[in-house]
Amino acid sequence: MTTICGLPTLAVEESMRQVLPEDSKNEQIALGFARAAWSTLVEPGDRVAGRLISIFGPQLALQFLIERLRADEIIAQCEDLDELEWDPSQFTEDLAEGITRWQPRLSSGDALNAVTHAAKLGAFLITPEQELWPDGLNDLGMHAPLVLWGRGKRSTLGKFENSLAIVGARASTGYGEHVTMETVSAIAETGVAIVSGAAYGIDGMAHRSALAVGGTTMAFLAGGVDRFYPSGHDALLGRIIETGLVLAEAPCGYAPTKWRFLLRNRLIAASAQATVVMEAGWRSGSLNTANHAATLGRPLGVVPGPVTSASSAGCHRLLREYDAVCVTTASEMMELLPGQPPALSESELAEATE
Repeated sequence: MTTICGLPTLAVEESMRQVLPEDSKNEQIALGFARAAWSTLVEPGDRVAGRLISIFGPQLALQFLIERLRADEIIAQCEDLDELEWDPSQFTEDLAEGITRWQPRLSSGDALNAVTHAAKLGAFLITPEQELWPDGLNDLGMHAPLVLWGRGKRSTLGKFENSLAIVGARASTGYGEHVTMETVSAIAETGVAIVSGAAYGIDGMAHRSALAVGGTTMAFLAGGVDRFYPSGHDALLGRIIETGLVLAEAPCGYAPTKWRFLLRNRLIAASAQATVVMEAGWRSGSLNTANHAATLGRPLGVVPGPVTSASSAGCHRLLREYDAVCVTTASEMMELLPGQPPALSESELAEATE
């Protein structure tokens, strides 16, 4: 009997065909299942796993774990140590620690359960080998997601090529929500997709504003796509699934945690073409997303607020400490996107409407 990761091939193929594109070949199914298995083993952004998989591929790397090879035995399989891009001794040490983290979670049955659960939910699996994989995520290097789990319209993945991330404070003010509603609705009407994190406050307003004008929006979750969070946004996330996408790198059943929220932010920044921070306090989590965008070299826009407002202190901090652009209108925000024409000045706008 042929097997995939120790499981009957027919059982794996039956479940995987429900979460992969219809024209997936057998080799794509085996590769996809290996990636799905890795998503149950490692926490998001695990750089050691990312490096291991980049060298050996997800299937062979997983086989090493199944066979319980030691770190030095795995390193010995590398034909060219220059490929490691790390000192071999340091990588051996890091890999040994990684194996200690991953081994207790190793279960082909858990991987199959994750796929089966996703299939029952109507969710699907997106891998870097698929044509619609958001290319921007590859810029994360060793910290790039190994897979994405999604709910909604798979074709929406192509809209990341023309997308803007909108983030901001959960404890938003009327000012921040008003600016978000006015600008995001205007941006979404042009066909630009809106990317955010489905949190209360600015994130939620960004998603709702895009939906209100029939635009496209995508939400990244910190847990599995079956674990809507916050629960008060169940209806909102349901609406996003109808026309856009809800995405996560953690498999179904995984709960959102503080650490996973921070790691989720890198996906928002990397997948979109540019990021705008609408409103943020001095220690807002939105600054984490902004930092990822700046590190990746993505255009970063910031909306200023009243100097007396603590809710905009983080925005002003970004303007001072980062190479951020002050943006106040929808056209200025869209100017951050590649290939967009410069925003019109007030005098030019007046002439255009005469």
